Parts: sequence; structure tokens; C-alpha cells
Amino acid sequence: MGRRRRKAIRIPRKRLPKVFLCPRCGKEAVRVEFAKDEGNAIVRCGSCGFSEKFPAKPSYKDIDIYCKFTDKYYGERKVSNTATL
Repeated sequence: MGRRRRKAIRIPRKRLPKVFLCPRCGKEAVRVEFAKDEGNAIVRCGSCGFSEKFPAKPSYKDIDIYCKFTDKYYGERKVSNTATL
């Protein structure tokens, strides 16, 4: 008679998302595509069709380009809102 073996508990690793929220339409439909031969990344919403092109370094991940995309979008909205006042 021996004691019972303990079951090994595996902790799942958190992964970065591949699909993001669109700042324009609010749906989770934004994907980032890298064009390595050109050194650019294209951010495109599958729902509303909103897209932007950004220069991308080889070390950039999807989340880095998406952050630039949202910063640019909200920065332009802020400037346009203050101009109308």
C-alpha cells in the first residue's frame, strides 16, 4: 500500500490576441497583416472595412501595430473634435 500520486497541475500560458476591437465600429474584427517584403503592416477591420498602413520593424508584434493604430485613430478624433469648438 502506497500513497496516492498527486496530479500535476498545469497552468495555461496567456497568449496575445490575434483579433482586436475596432475603434470605429466596436466589433471584434480587426486583424494585423505583415508585408515583410515591404516592411509594412496593414491593419484592417473585417466588419466596416477601415484600414491603415504602418511601417513595421521585424521585432514588432500584432499588439504593437494595433496600439499604433488606436493611438492614431483617437489622436485624430481628438484634434478634429477640438477644431469644431
